[in-house]
Amino acid sequence: MQHLRLKDLLIKHSLLTALVFFVALGFTSCKDEENDGIKGMMTISYDFHNGQTVETAPYDGTHSSDFSADMVLEETDGGTLITVNLKNTVEGETYMIHAHDAADPASTPNGTPYNETPNSDVLVKMAMGNGGSVSVSQETTMSYEELTTMYDGFFVVHDPLQDISTTDISTYLVVGAFARAQTATSFAISTFDYTFNTGQLAETYAYAGSHVNTISASITVEELAGSQSRITVDIMNTLDGEMYATHAHDAADAASTPNGTPYNETPNSEVFVKMIAGNGGTATGSQISSMSHDEITATYEGFFVIHDPLQAIDTTDPTTYVILGSFAR
Repeated sequence: MQHLRLKDLLIKHSLLTALVFFVALGFTSCKDEENDGIKGMMTISYDFHNGQTVETAPYDGTHSSDFSADMVLEETDGGTLITVNLKNTVEGETYMIHAHDAADPASTPNGTPYNETPNSDVLVKMAMGNGGSVSVSQETTMSYEELTTMYDGFFVVHDPLQDISTTDISTYLVVGAFARAQTATSFAISTFDYTFNTGQLAETYAYAGSHVNTISASITVEELAGSQSRITVDIMNTLDGEMYATHAHDAADAASTPNGTPYNETPNSEVFVKMIAGNGGTATGSQISSMSHDEITATYEGFFVIHDPLQAIDTTDPTTYVILGSFAR
């Protein structure tokens, strides 16, 4: 009897060992199948276009520079799913998003380093801005490996606040190598605020006119590649339909100017000269300057002037200036 019990125990132990082996084998097989099924995935961040990709043509417009984009690439059985996330969009504006094949500039109609017609087989989408982040997706039959290692192209997000142009790179909010890691960039930015001209610079220069005194302004100076800067002026509480002549005037010895002004009476168009249309709220104008951020904010000596749109422009009479202050100080 004792011999039979031992035999039974040995049989049971053998069966249990075999069961554990097959379960472990099955688990290993499942695990291997899971590993074999893992798909490629990559996220690439694109900063606002400050000349990182094309130094000679940084973005030139009034869209806020806090805009950026992410591209997510996911390998699928049929190709690659491309998802684009746009951040800090303008509500109600339509963003055109394109892939452009790289090309020899000598072979393109306008000397662009890409085919001016976007490649719809890779990515051509539109996204409606909502004041925050929006996402759009497109699946391409191009494989994940081909797209991330062999495809030579550019990723472009167009400015919805300007007419679309596939030839003017300065209208691109984002431009960079398609599906390639971007070099992280950091550009200086400085903002300066200005209140209504009540004679802060000189009592005799205080504004005299009928424009409401709630108007104010700011200057934002942004560093760009190539020792340039983008200068953006925001004018708050503007009059709807009125045109605000907005100028930078170089400082000068009053004894040397025709009318004894402490500035050159001809504005400096290399720094900032814009006509900004009032809209009843905040109106914006922007300009690329050949002077660097540091030159504008630390070296340049000049005056910031916004003329009263309700009076004739007079660069010799500071009492007609609704805003007057030192430029970028």
